[in-house]
Amino acid sequence: MTHSQDFKATEIGLVPTDWEVCAFYKMVLPVSGQVDPRNPPYCDMPLIAPDHIESASGKIIAIVDAKAQSAKSGKYPFQRGDVLYSKIRPYLQKAALPQFDGSCSADMYALRPKEGISSEFVLYTLLDKRFTEFAISVSARSGIPKINRDELSQFSFAVPPADEQVAIASALKDIDDLIASLDALIAKKRDIKQAAMQQLLTGKTRLPGFATTPMTNSAIGNLPSDWEVRPLGSLGDPVIGLTYRPVDVRETGTLVLRSSNVQDGVLAFDNNVFVDPEVASRALVAKGDILICVRNGSRALIGKCAMISDEAEGMAFGAFMSVFRSPHSDFLFHQFQSNIIQRQIHEHLGATINQITNASLRSFQVPFPVSAEERGAIVTILSDMDAELTGLTVKLSKLNMVREGMMQQLLTGRIRLV
Repeated sequence: MTHSQDFKATEIGLVPTDWEVCAFYKMVLPVSGQVDPRNPPYCDMPLIAPDHIESASGKIIAIVDAKAQSAKSGKYPFQRGDVLYSKIRPYLQKAALPQFDGSCSADMYALRPKEGISSEFVLYTLLDKRFTEFAISVSARSGIPKINRDELSQFSFAVPPADEQVAIASALKDIDDLIASLDALIAKKRDIKQAAMQQLLTGKTRLPGFATTPMTNSAIGNLPSDWEVRPLGSLGDPVIGLTYRPVDVRETGTLVLRSSNVQDGVLAFDNNVFVDPEVASRALVAKGDILICVRNGSRALIGKCAMISDEAEGMAFGAFMSVFRSPHSDFLFHQFQSNIIQRQIHEHLGATINQITNASLRSFQVPFPVSAEERGAIVTILSDMDAELTGLTVKLSKLNMVREGMMQQLLTGRIRLV
């Protein structure tokens, strides 16, 4: 790579002197003509909709069989090399480059690059922050929850020579492939940990050095005969969260942990709320507490949890959360992440209210090795797996930041590929 030295001023800012600034429709044209997905040849082709595309990456994560679609209209044909772009507001960050012919829903544009324009380069330009901000801005300004063709014509691309388009797209695809492989590794490691929890936390697999005893039937399934079944209320106690008013919210103060602060079993701080310290003192977390989402509009989020670390000690937690406080929290934290407690949580959810009470939490039953040494050995194995996952997740976050920086630099010519 090399830093570009020669720039010219344009309506979209400085670009290299050998680049052009082109209006949207000088680069691509929307494919027109609706088709019936039930008729040949489209009945035998895949159908793509906005929710089949992963945000930011352009990865197609689902394909629908066109034969299953009953609508006669509203589907648009595309061919290999066309770029699909979602035109409705909830999905304005989504674009994809299918490697097959098919049709797309009326919520998308099929964009056909003109001669000399790389499809891959168009894809990354549509995924870039500059285009996303433009699309969100114009759709919000019009009051219509989509971006129309006239609005697309207002956008201009910075276009390098054809060979540089290919080089830029290739570099960005390389880092996308690296991110995808790391994503797949993380998913595999999570599956391995889930399987390990299922074996270790129920005694189906005993670690070396601990007795292998016959399995006996219990209220929560077969367990080793030298283990106990204990209600959570006998091992600790849940504490209700903080209720606060809008007038208690501050720009700074005591951070209130909410469900959005729990991501994949760890604490995250991308979306924070602060309250007056005096208000928060009624519900502060301590190191070793297990923070649990006990009420939420989404049923799927009930029961997600994280362990309170040194850094989070002294923060508050909201009314839709509880903490479980126990001298055995390091062991129980893994039980909360397992199917054992998660199954009981969903059995206790009301028909209309997505909530579990502290009384329900106390009643949940868990397998409990009598030996503190065995509990400690299980915790060590599962915590090591968590540490590995955390390290991989941090690496993934850094790669995504690198990708964003590369897009900003390469798509504006601030860095040129040699």
